Amino acid sequence: MALASKPASGDKYTVLLPTYNERKNLPIIIWLLAKTFTENNIDWEVIIIDDGSPDGTQDIAKQLMSVYNSPSPSPPHIVLKPRSGKLGLGTAYVHGLQFATGNYVVIMDADFSHHPSALPRFIATQKQGNYDIVTGTRYAGEGAGVYGWDLKRKLVSRGANLLADTVLRPGVSDLTGSYRLYRKEVLQKVISSTQSKGYTFQMEMMVRAKAMGFRVAECPIEFVDRVYGESKLGGSEIVEYAKGVFSLWAAV
Repeated sequence: MALASKPASGDKYTVLLPTYNERKNLPIIIWLLAKTFTENNIDWEVIIIDDGSPDGTQDIAKQLMSVYNSPSPSPPHIVLKPRSGKLGLGTAYVHGLQFATGNYVVIMDADFSHHPSALPRFIATQKQGNYDIVTGTRYAGEGAGVYGWDLKRKLVSRGANLLADTVLRPGVSDLTGSYRLYRKEVLQKVISSTQSKGYTFQMEMMVRAKAMGFRVAECPIEFVDRVYGESKLGGSEIVEYAKGVFSLWAAV
């Protein structure tokens, strides 16, 4: 079953989707992305960057390619660009970006914490203000919120954003969020100047984008904890984040 979509404009949207052990989540998130883009008449592709998942995520990705991709010469909707192992979130985006054919790029998680239904609002916000970046926020605006987290996880996230806001003054309410829409050329410039590779990557990307003078808008989102699998955030990542805040403060 190949799904065709005719763009309402000359714009094309590439979703970069890093995965590790997401075989249960991947078919549903791809279905939701395809549904959202097709119903809104948006030209799209998803690039899956899998870091050698041992659970068969790549096998599922190949099956999805056979379902959603039209016969050649039509450009594919689903593209798999795997890597040999867990090499970090930042390098996953760098790897996937080199294969992107869209002029806009979406970065998001594959575990349903970022629902594709928000994408039309991201796109409308970007068009309305001609912004370079639209970033999802869990903490500001009507409809924003976090669901499925215990009090400890909420305090960690709030504390991380408060620390970054106090030290770096980035001008956005959710610096640790990872649901964003970029102009492709803007993402290429920002990512080339970013040094972090792990969980501080998103924070550094936004701080450097603001320092470069790119225009950023926020879009309220509902963040829901992952449906299948375990969170990959641990104590070492929290320490890494705190170190990254102060390193970035000294560098930017």
